[in-house]
Amino acid sequence: MCGIIGYTGPLDSKKILLEGLSQLEYRGYDSAGIALCMENSRIQLVRHTGKVSNLKKGCEDIRQVSHCGLGHTRWATHGGVTTENTHPHRAGRVILVHNGIIENYHQLTTDFHLEGKLLSETDSEVAAWVLESLYDGNPAEAISKLVTHLKGSYSFCMMFEDHPGEIYAIRNVSPLVAAYTHSGSFVASDLTALIPYTRQYFVVPEDHILRLTSYKVHLYDLDLKEQEPEILEVNWNMDAAMKNGFPHFMLKEIHEQPDALKNTILPRLSKGLPDFTDDQIPDDVFKDCNQVQIVACGTAMHAGMAARALMEPLLRIPVTVSIASEFRYENPLVDDKTLVIIISQSGETIDTLAALRLAKSYGSRTLSVVNVKGSTIARESDFVLYTHAGPEIAVASTKAYSVQLAALYMVCCRMALVREKYSVAEAEDFMKKLLDSIPAMEAMIEKKDMVKALVTHLINKPDAFFIGRGLDYAFSLEGALKLKEISYIHAEAYAAGELKHGTIALITQEVPVIAIATQENVFLKTISNIREVKARGAFVILLTKESMNVEPGIADIQINIPDIGDRFTVFPIAVVLQLIAYYASVGKNLDVDQPRNLAKSVTVE
Repeated sequence: MCGIIGYTGPLDSKKILLEGLSQLEYRGYDSAGIALCMENSRIQLVRHTGKVSNLKKGCEDIRQVSHCGLGHTRWATHGGVTTENTHPHRAGRVILVHNGIIENYHQLTTDFHLEGKLLSETDSEVAAWVLESLYDGNPAEAISKLVTHLKGSYSFCMMFEDHPGEIYAIRNVSPLVAAYTHSGSFVASDLTALIPYTRQYFVVPEDHILRLTSYKVHLYDLDLKEQEPEILEVNWNMDAAMKNGFPHFMLKEIHEQPDALKNTILPRLSKGLPDFTDDQIPDDVFKDCNQVQIVACGTAMHAGMAARALMEPLLRIPVTVSIASEFRYENPLVDDKTLVIIISQSGETIDTLAALRLAKSYGSRTLSVVNVKGSTIARESDFVLYTHAGPEIAVASTKAYSVQLAALYMVCCRMALVREKYSVAEAEDFMKKLLDSIPAMEAMIEKKDMVKALVTHLINKPDAFFIGRGLDYAFSLEGALKLKEISYIHAEAYAAGELKHGTIALITQEVPVIAIATQENVFLKTISNIREVKARGAFVILLTKESMNVEPGIADIQINIPDIGDRFTVFPIAVVLQLIAYYASVGKNLDVDQPRNLAKSVTVE
C-alpha cells in the first residue's frame, strides 16, 4: 500500500524524492517523509502527517543539495497516524523505510532487547534496530542476516551513515523495481515514480539484495554472489500517468476503456478467433481441466463473478469464484485437474499471491490475468495473460476491471471452442459481439451528462441498493462497491429474487434502488422485483437495453444501453455504474482518486 522512492546520483535528490512521492500518492497513505544524505554524511529526516504537500512545505528550508535519499508514504498499520510513526526510521547508523508487515516484531523486540530504544509503535522501527544490532560495517552481510530473523512481508530500502551515497534494498512479497540511468540510480515501489527518468527497469527478485550507487546498480543473492537482473521495458509513456485535462484520474480512465479493450483483444484475435499463441498458453490448459477455480480480491473478484456466470452454463463444468483471503485458509477442493485463474491488476496483491502458491502446491495449473509485466503473480504463474490497460492511477478500478473481463471472455470463448461446446462459426460470432461492446461503451461515455443529472437523487441518501439477476447481479456487485468506496454511501447488491427473503425490509420511502435488467431470460422476473420495491416507495433507477419493453411508471429514471448481446452488456453497464459512483463522489466534494482508508495495491494481509 505504501510508496517508496530512492535515488542516488548527480541530481538534487530532494526534488526527485518529492516528485516521486507525488507520483505515488494514488497508492493510499496518511503520512510522508524523506531522508537526505547531506555533504557531511549526516542523514537528515523530514517527516509529516497528512499529504505530500505538507512534507514539501517542511522541506522548504533545506538549502543544501543532497545527492542521495529515500522517500516514503505510509499507510498506517502498526500505530496511529503520528510523526513518530512516519517513515523513514532512524536506528543508530541505519535509516530504513518499509512496506509490508513484520509479524514477529514483538518477539524481535524482546530477543534484541529493544524496549528502551523504540520511539514509535511500528514494526518497521523494530526491523531497523534489529538491522543496527547485526551491522558490523558491511551492509549486505547485515541485511542477509536480518531476513533470517523476520516473519512477514517486506520491502526495505536502507541507507547507512557510514556508507554515504549508497542505498540498499531487499524484498519479500512487497514489490520493488529499480533502474540505472545517466541521471543516477533509482528504486521504487511502483513504476510511475521511475517513468520520468527511464523506460527500462527490472523487478527486484525476492530475497535478493540491491545496492545502488550513483554510477551502478548491483544485485546479489543472499550468499552475496552478484546476479544479473532481467531488464524490462515500459510499454506506456508518462502521458498515460497524467490527467491530460481531466479533473480526475478516474474520469480519464473511464474514458480510456474502449482503447484499453482494443489493446487487450485485438492482438489476440486471429481469423476472428481468440488466439493465445503469443501468450504461450496451449489449448490443453483449457481442454484438460474438469473444473475452474477463479481467485481474486475486490473488483477483480467481481470480474471473476461475471466470468463465472458466463462460463459455467456454456462450458458445463463447475466454475467457482473465491475471495483470495478466504481461499488460502479453507482447504480448497482443487487438484491437478483444476485450472486456477488468478486475477490481480497489480500482480502483487498479497492474499492473491498466497492463493496462487497454495493452488500450485495442490498441483493445479495456474493462469494469471495481470496488468503489470514482471509482477510476482505473473512470474510465479504457469501461464500469464497480460491485460493492456496501461497505468491505472485512481484507487477505484475502472479500465482494469473492463480489460480483466475482456480477457476472461476470450478465455471462455477459447475454452468453448477447444472443448467443442462452440463451433468455429459460434466462436467467431462470440468474438464479433465482444468487439461490438466497444462502441457500446463509447456510447455510454457520451451519456455522462445524463448520469451526472441522476446522482442528485443519491448524494444525500445514506443507503442505496443494487439489484439484478444472473449476469446482471454480478454487475451489481461491482456497482455497489464503486459507489461505497468513493462516495461513502452505504451500498449493497442483492440478487433481485432474494429481496423477499429479508432484504425488502430495508426498502423505505425514497431509498435509491439501481436495478439492472439486461438479460432477456430473466427480464420479466426482474421487472416484477422492481415493482415490489417501487410499491414500497423506492426511487428506482433502471438500467436496461433500448429494445427492452418497459411499461411507463416502472422506474423513476431509465437509462438505456445499446442493443448488444445479453452476455456483453457488462461493458456498457460498467461505464454507467462507474459514472454514477464518480459523479456521486464529485457531488459530495470528496477526494475521488484517493478515497479514505483505501490503497491501490494491497500488499499487506
